[in-house]
Amino acid sequence: MFGIGIPELLLILALALIIFGPGKLPDVGRAVGKSLSEFRNATREVKESVSEADAEGKKA
Repeated sequence: MFGIGIPELLLILALALIIFGPGKLPDVGRAVGKSLSEFRNATREVKESVSEADAEGKKA
Protein backbone atom coordinates (compact mmCIF):
# COMPACT_ATOMS: atom_id res chain seq x y z
CA MET A 1 0.00 0.00 0.00
CA PHE A 2 2.13 2.88 -1.34
CA GLY A 3 5.17 1.52 0.50
CA ILE A 4 3.68 2.58 3.86
CA GLY A 5 4.14 0.08 6.65
CA ILE A 6 2.29 -0.28 9.92
CA PRO A 7 4.64 2.00 11.92
CA GLU A 8 4.33 4.80 9.35
CA LEU A 9 0.56 4.42 9.22
CA LEU A 10 0.31 4.61 13.02
CA LEU A 11 2.48 7.74 13.02
CA ILE A 12 0.25 9.40 10.40
CA LEU A 13 -2.89 8.50 12.36
CA ALA A 14 -1.38 9.81 15.62
CA LEU A 15 -0.42 13.10 13.95
CA ALA A 16 -3.89 13.45 12.45
CA LEU A 17 -5.43 12.86 15.86
CA ILE A 18 -3.17 15.50 17.43
CA ILE A 19 -3.72 18.06 14.65
CA PHE A 20 -7.48 17.68 14.11
CA GLY A 21 -8.58 16.31 17.47
CA PRO A 22 -10.99 13.46 18.10
CA GLY A 23 -14.09 15.53 17.31
CA LYS A 24 -13.06 16.56 13.79
CA LEU A 25 -11.27 13.33 12.81
CA PRO A 26 -14.41 11.57 11.48
CA ASP A 27 -15.24 14.61 9.32
CA VAL A 28 -11.69 14.71 7.98
CA GLY A 29 -11.81 10.99 7.22
CA ARG A 30 -15.13 11.38 5.44
CA ALA A 31 -13.76 14.25 3.33
CA VAL A 32 -10.64 12.28 2.42
CA GLY A 33 -12.79 9.27 1.49
CA LYS A 34 -15.03 11.37 -0.75
CA SER A 35 -12.00 12.93 -2.43
CA LEU A 36 -10.44 9.53 -3.09
CA SER A 37 -13.72 8.22 -4.48
CA GLU A 38 -14.05 11.18 -6.85
CA PHE A 39 -10.43 10.76 -7.94
CA ARG A 40 -10.98 7.06 -8.68
CA ASN A 41 -14.12 7.83 -10.69
CA ALA A 42 -12.32 10.53 -12.69
CA THR A 43 -9.40 8.18 -13.33
CA ARG A 44 -11.76 5.43 -14.47
CA GLU A 45 -13.53 7.82 -16.85
CA VAL A 46 -10.23 8.95 -18.35
CA LYS A 47 -9.10 5.35 -18.83
CA GLU A 48 -12.39 4.48 -20.53
CA SER A 49 -12.19 7.46 -22.88
CA VAL A 50 -8.57 6.64 -23.76
CA SER A 51 -9.53 3.02 -24.42
CA GLU A 52 -12.42 4.12 -26.64
CA ALA A 53 -10.19 6.53 -28.56
CA ASP A 54 -7.56 3.81 -28.97
CA ALA A 55 -10.19 1.33 -30.23
CA GLU A 56 -11.48 3.91 -32.74
CA GLY A 57 -7.94 4.61 -33.86
CA LYS A 58 -7.28 0.93 -34.53
CA LYS A 59 -10.50 0.63 -36.58
CA ALA A 60 -9.48 3.43 -38.96
